[in-house]
Amino acid sequence: MSAGVVVVGEGLLADFVSRALSSQYRIVRHADVKTSLPESADLVLVLHDTWEPAVHKQAEALFQPAGIPWLRGFAACGEAVIGPLVRPGKPGCSQCADLRRIVARIDRSQMWEWKQALAEQGGMPRDPWASRTGMLQTAHLLIAEAERVLQGGQAHLEEHVCLVNLKTLESSRHFFLPDPLCPVCGELPDDSPMAAQISLAPRPKLSADRYRCCSLDELKDVLSRDYLDSRTGLLNGKRNNYEAPFAVVSVNLPLFVGDESTAGRTHSFAESELLAILEGLERYCGLEPRGKRTVVYDSYRNLADQALNPLTVGVHAKDQYARPDFPYRPFDPDRPIKWVWGYSCMQERPILVPELLAYYSLNYGDGFVYETSNGCALGGSLEEAIFYGILEVVERDSFLMTWYAQLPLPRLDPDSLDDTELQLMIERAKTVGGYDLHFYNATMENGIPSVWVLAKNRKQTGVNLICAAGAHPDPVRAVKGAVHELADMMGTIDGKFAAFREKYERMMDDPFLVQEMEDHSMLYGLPQAEKRLAFLLNEDRPLHTFDESFPQQKKSADLTDDLKDMLQAFRRVNLDVIVVDQTTPEMRRNSLYCVKVLIPGMLPMTFGYHLTRLEGLDRVLRVPMELGYVRQPLTPDQLNPHPHPFP
Repeated sequence: MSAGVVVVGEGLLADFVSRALSSQYRIVRHADVKTSLPESADLVLVLHDTWEPAVHKQAEALFQPAGIPWLRGFAACGEAVIGPLVRPGKPGCSQCADLRRIVARIDRSQMWEWKQALAEQGGMPRDPWASRTGMLQTAHLLIAEAERVLQGGQAHLEEHVCLVNLKTLESSRHFFLPDPLCPVCGELPDDSPMAAQISLAPRPKLSADRYRCCSLDELKDVLSRDYLDSRTGLLNGKRNNYEAPFAVVSVNLPLFVGDESTAGRTHSFAESELLAILEGLERYCGLEPRGKRTVVYDSYRNLADQALNPLTVGVHAKDQYARPDFPYRPFDPDRPIKWVWGYSCMQERPILVPELLAYYSLNYGDGFVYETSNGCALGGSLEEAIFYGILEVVERDSFLMTWYAQLPLPRLDPDSLDDTELQLMIERAKTVGGYDLHFYNATMENGIPSVWVLAKNRKQTGVNLICAAGAHPDPVRAVKGAVHELADMMGTIDGKFAAFREKYERMMDDPFLVQEMEDHSMLYGLPQAEKRLAFLLNEDRPLHTFDESFPQQKKSADLTDDLKDMLQAFRRVNLDVIVVDQTTPEMRRNSLYCVKVLIPGMLPMTFGYHLTRLEGLDRVLRVPMELGYVRQPLTPDQLNPHPHPFP
C-alpha cells in the first residue's frame, strides 16, 4: 500500500471508486479541493455525481504546480465524463477537454454559458441521470484507468476523455487536441521578427508532375484520428454529396459563431474526405493567431519603416465607409492596431502586417477592411503551403481582373488536350450534371497559368450559369481544379435556387442585396443575368489550343525550385509576396504548415457587394492595357459595376 491516492468529492462515484481502490492503495478522502491536501500523492481523483467546473479549475491550479497527476469523473446532461488524465507540464488539461467537448455540440453556446454559470454559482446537487447503475459503470472505467496509472502502465486517457451514456451505459473514448490558447496549459511564444524569418529549403516532389512533397496516403491515418470526431474533434462531422457528378465530401468546423463547412472534391470519396479535412484545418488556422501571441500594438505612422502600408492591399471606397450601416471605418495611420510579423519575399526581411489582414474577418471588430481566407493554404511543408497560397491569390485575382475589366478572354479548346481524365470529366459534367463547359485563358501579367471555367445549363430547370477559376503551373491541373469546383454545385443548389428565386431576382436591381458568399453564384443562376457575361460567352472568337496558349514550362524535381520560379515572376512585375505563418501547435504535431499569402496590388476576393475592395488597386486599370485587351488604361467608371459571380 505504498501508493497514495487522494479522492476529492462526495457522492456515489467517489464512494464506489474509493471502496474499490482501498484494498490495494492508501486512500485519502477530501470533500473538496479547498481542504489541505497532502504535499505529495501518486494520483488525485476528482469525482462528482454532477458537473463542478469551478472545482476542476481549482484542481488545475493546485495540482499543476505541485507536480501531481490527476483524473476527473463527473455526470452532466445524461452522460458521465471521465478524463482527461492530466500530467503536470504537459498540454491537454481539463479546460482544453471541456472546450473541445462543448464546441463540438450543436448547443455549444448554451452549454458554454451553463458551464460559466455553474462555475460561478456552484454545480447542481446531482445530475438526474446519475443513477446507481450508471455511476457504478463509470466507476469501473475510472478504476481501470487509475490502476494503469498507478502501476506504470499505458494510460488510456491522456489527451482523451471517455464518455458514458448513463441511459444505455454505452461508453466511447475520444481524442481531443490541447488548446494552444488555454490559460492553464497553453504556452504560446511571443510573435517576433526572428520567428517570421523564412529560409526556403529543398523539398523533393513526389514526382516531377506532382506538385506535392507529402502524399495523402502518408496523412490518411492521422487526419481522421487527430482532427475528426463528432464529440471532441476540431472538426465534428462529415457528409458525402451523392448528387454532384464527382465525389464531394464536406466536413464541419464548429465555432461559437456558427458552423463553417469545407469541402474536398476529387473522383474518390476517401480522397475527398482527406482534402476536406485539410481545408477545414486551413480555415481553423486562419481564424485567429493560435501559433504565436500578438505583441505589437501601435499606429502605422510609428511603424511605417518596418510595416506593410495597409492601403496597398486595397480598401473600401469613401462612399462605402460613409454608408450608415457599414461595419468598418477608414484606415487611420495614427490609430493603434494589432500587428503580426510576416516575411517579405521581395525585400527578404520580416515585415509587420495588420493582424486583421493576416487572419480571417469572422467578426467585424474595430477594423478598416473586410478580409477573407484568400491566400490561406495548408501544406506538408512551409514551402508547399506558400506555393499553394500564392496560387489561390493568383486564381482569384485573375477571376476578379477578368470580371471588373470585362476582359474577352481567349477561348480554350479542351479537345486540344490528350488527357483522358479531363475528357471524361467534361463528359460527366454534361451527361450527369447537365452542363456544357466553356474554358478561357485568364493568365495575367505574372504569367502563371490561370483559367476561368463557365458551366452553361443544358436543362430547362436549375441554375443557368456557374463560374469557377483555377491557377497552377500545369494548366491542365488548373482546369481540373476548376471543374471539380463547378461540379460541387451542379444539381445540388437547384432546390434552394428555386425556393428563393424571387430573392435573387431582386438582386438584379439592387446589388446591395448580395450579402453572402452564396448570393454571388445564385444571382448568376438567373437566365436574365447571362447578359452580364456576354464579354465571355461570345462564341465568334476562335478556339485556341492549350499548347499555343501556355508555353511549355520546365519540370523540376523539387517544389522549392517551382516556388522560386513563381517568386521570380512576381519580382519581374514588381509585386511583393508577403507570407504570414499561421501554423498552430495542432498542425505541427503532424508536420503540417499553414500560411497566409498577401500580394499587395492583386485583387482580394470579397463576398457581399457592399464589401468590394478596389480602392488603391490601380493595377486593375493598368493590366488590361498591358495584356493588349484595351488601348489605354481603364478609368474607375469603366469597371464592371455588378457583383462578381465567384462561387
